[in-house]
Amino acid sequence: MTTIATLLRAGPTRSLEFFPPRTDDAERRFRFALGELSVLEPSFASVTYGALGSTQERTREIVLHMNEEQTFPTMAHLTCVGHTRAEVDELLNQYAKAGVRNILALGGDPPADGSHPDGDFTHAIELVEVVRAHPADFCVGVAAHPELHPRSPDRASDRRHLAAKLRLADFAITQFFFRVSDYERLVDELAALGCDRPVLPGVMPFVSADGLRRMAAMNRTTIPEGIATQLDAIGGDPKAVEALGVEVAARLCRDLMAAGAPGLHLYTLNRASPVRRVWDQLADWG
Repeated sequence: MTTIATLLRAGPTRSLEFFPPRTDDAERRFRFALGELSVLEPSFASVTYGALGSTQERTREIVLHMNEEQTFPTMAHLTCVGHTRAEVDELLNQYAKAGVRNILALGGDPPADGSHPDGDFTHAIELVEVVRAHPADFCVGVAAHPELHPRSPDRASDRRHLAAKLRLADFAITQFFFRVSDYERLVDELAALGCDRPVLPGVMPFVSADGLRRMAAMNRTTIPEGIATQLDAIGGDPKAVEALGVEVAARLCRDLMAAGAPGLHLYTLNRASPVRRVWDQLADWG
């Protein structure tokens, strides 16, 4: 199966991110979204991994199924919080045996109660080192935060840690954001530290005002005043919120393309319609 690094060397990519469903209704929505979006023939897709590996089995099942059934490669998310080296090695062995070549190595979210779970890893860079050492020769991606990691003490240390992590990896994918200037500054700051690995911007066509505000607060993502004002004016109209999400995401994608981004990674939220509407506006790129 093709690696994402190979795809990036060939030219701009367009990729999709899904999350494992937890209920029967969510399963149906996921299957519908996957069917609707797979026909777009994305460069690759990824599947998220819940806090403390809470969706580990579902993530693994979905990754293996998609990687076998779809024409594009599927990347597995893997977090280090709360996991032992033996658990990670076993999961990597399973992926390698099934032909999965791409791993996104993440630190993972700590428990909401502030506790510190047992495990053999503290930071994502340690997980990157383990994936790199595996004989399967995985292609490794890492996460980047244009507006800094929510637990970073300051900008300088955030960028140093990110550059060190990214030098060991093949590429990065960013958390969602809304200002192209934040992405450009991130890339420039990494370049100043001698790190020129591709950084794929993550773009989220939001479908819920409350959901957007909750995720933005969690990740310390700035919602620009203009978008916030429009959301306030729309109120609780779901169709209007989705339309605004498509408009904002499509504009951001076009601006990122103009800025020279090596690809676009769309957070689908397991919803087909808004992603297809954004995708249709990018027909002349990638």
